[in-house]
Order: sequence, then C-alpha cells, then structure tokens
Amino acid sequence: MKNSNLSTMISALPGDAQAGAPLYAQVKQAVLDALSHGEWKQGEAIPPEKQLAERFGVSIGTLRKAIDELSSENILVRQQGRGTYVAIHNRNHHFFKFFRVVGQDGVKTYPVTTLLKFRRLRATGPLRDALQLDTGDQVFEFSNRLVLNGDVVMVDTITVPEPRFRGLTEQMLRERPSTLYNFYQDAFNINVIATDERLRACSADEIHAGWLDVAVGAPLLEVRRLAYSYNREPVEWRVSRVNTEKYEYLGQAPGTPPAS
Repeated sequence: MKNSNLSTMISALPGDAQAGAPLYAQVKQAVLDALSHGEWKQGEAIPPEKQLAERFGVSIGTLRKAIDELSSENILVRQQGRGTYVAIHNRNHHFFKFFRVVGQDGVKTYPVTTLLKFRRLRATGPLRDALQLDTGDQVFEFSNRLVLNGDVVMVDTITVPEPRFRGLTEQMLRERPSTLYNFYQDAFNINVIATDERLRACSADEIHAGWLDVAVGAPLLEVRRLAYSYNREPVEWRVSRVNTEKYEYLGQAPGTPPAS
C-alpha cells in the first residue's frame, strides 16, 4: 500500500464505511488496511503524523483522532518523544485477554499444554467460509490438551489457514516457548487483536473422553472461537471442550467494566 492516497484506500472499504462515515473513521480504516497488508510490522514506528496527514489529505487533528482510537484499542502505542509504534502484545497481554477458564476461586493460572495431534488438510465449506479461504486452500489443524493445577481441564482443536501460516510444522508447535498467540506474532507476524466466541453445552465423545479423562457422555462446555487480526481478518478457528467440574468459563477479563 505504499504511495497510496486516501481516495484509493477508501475505494477498497465496504460501502457502508464510505457512505457517511466520519473522515477520521475512514483514516482509521486506511491505517488498518495498511497494517493488514504488512506495510508496518509489529514493533515498527509508523510515519510521523504530518507525513500521514499529507498522505491521506486530512488535517493533523483528523489524523490524530484516528490514531487516538487505534491507540485506545492497543493496536498502536504512543511513545513520548519517540513516535507511534505498532503494538507488540506480550505473553501476559494475550493470556489475560483471551484465556477465560479459571478455577472456581476465580484465580487464573497459566496452563501446561501438550500437543495431541497435527495435520494439514483441505478446508471444508463452512471452515473455508469462516476463514475466508478460496476453494482448494489448505489448513493446518492441531489439538492441544491443557492442564491447570494438575487437572486435565480443556482440549482445543485449532485450525489456521495455510496461506497465512506457511511453513508451520508440528515441531514448531511442540517447541514454541510462549503462548500460542505470541507464537503467531513472533513466527508469522500475525497479531490476534479480537475474537468472537459462542458457547453451548455438549457431551464428551469417545475421543474427548479419553483426552479429558472423563466418562463418555460426560457434560462439557463447548466454546467456538473465531480469532481476528487487523481489519477483522479471520486467522484462527478454535473449538474448545472444557470439563467444568472444578473450573468455570469467565465471560470477561477480571476488572473489565460491564458493557453499558
């Protein structure tokens, strides 16, 4: 997207974003487009405000309002006297924002994770639609077992698009030194910034009963998650099955104010 002007960027936006959206919102969308296309990498400084305002053909005030919103969403980070940088989210940020299973005392602890299986396959129709893939695209699918305080609590079956995760191997997953979302960030320059989740009750099938050390038919919580990077680009589909006998799903991070 280098050397693009604002009108070129706006032409790529959804129709409802072009019709009546405030100018600062259009600038914000243009910056997200640039991030999505990898123009600025995580940890890199974006151009100075004056340069961006000239590029987009807007006032400094309009540009700053767009940058302020992106900063409030932890997509960009202002550093006093240095400039504005693309945020790098550390292990704690990803863990406390996206890991929602806690003991009944409400205490959140890091799980011990074991990779159970890994394979590469062609995306099916619903999965292809969810991850916005083309017909014939491949995906990587892998399952992890999570142990908290010595208890086998959760199994995640995760699918990621091969076009965004080229070169992913079973060994890389087994040897990753950090949380999964930090691994995405460090190894593939993919930053998960938002998720959509759906919850429902289910019962343990034979495979998950063995993985979770419960009886076949035991009640479980199923969590279906679609994770997004910049510009609402879907980068991961995850189905988690949770044994809630001693653990609970926390609907929002501790200390998060309720939605108004």
